[in-house]
Amino acid sequence: TALDPAERARALDDNRRAVDEAAALNTDTLVLVSGGLPPGSRDLHGARERVADALAELAPYAAERGVRLAIEPLHPMFASDRCVVSTLAQALDIAERFPAERVGVVVDTYHLWWDDRAPAEIARAGAGGRIHAFQLADWITPLPAGVLLGRGQLGDGCVDFRSFRSQVESAGYDGPIEVEIFNEALW
Repeated sequence: TALDPAERARALDDNRRAVDEAAALNTDTLVLVSGGLPPGSRDLHGARERVADALAELAPYAAERGVRLAIEPLHPMFASDRCVVSTLAQALDIAERFPAERVGVVVDTYHLWWDDRAPAEIARAGAGGRIHAFQLADWITPLPAGVLLGRGQLGDGCVDFRSFRSQVESAGYDGPIEVEIFNEALW
């Protein structure tokens, strides 16, 4: 999402290295978190367009190495500093610019549980063959100081896992289910 060409080039090189590492590990999917707003910027739309521009360069490189890319939307509270892609709809709007076998999305319950549009967007992703990963994590309250590292064990929070799993399976996803319990108190 960087505005500076040198910084954008460094980020693209870093992502190419991540693709190479994924290929070396024989994994078929690399999950991507887009990055937040550049310092001083308030232009979310422009930042998302730069994500698409970077994917246009990265996707062919990844495809040559047998790695598909999966855009992971993060909860909107991370839009400023970590990820300008906040909804599954936004992730799909970007992913659909590329062939489904190259670019898809991640359905992550921690980041999507709040979105009333998530069920329709999961169906949209499934219809396009774009669900490349499914991640489970629970949202607990009160929110811990380190929100990103404050996920609950499954069932301790407010996420309706049965509903999400049913939606994802109905959309045709039959791949691995990743459980993410990033919680410093449990480590």
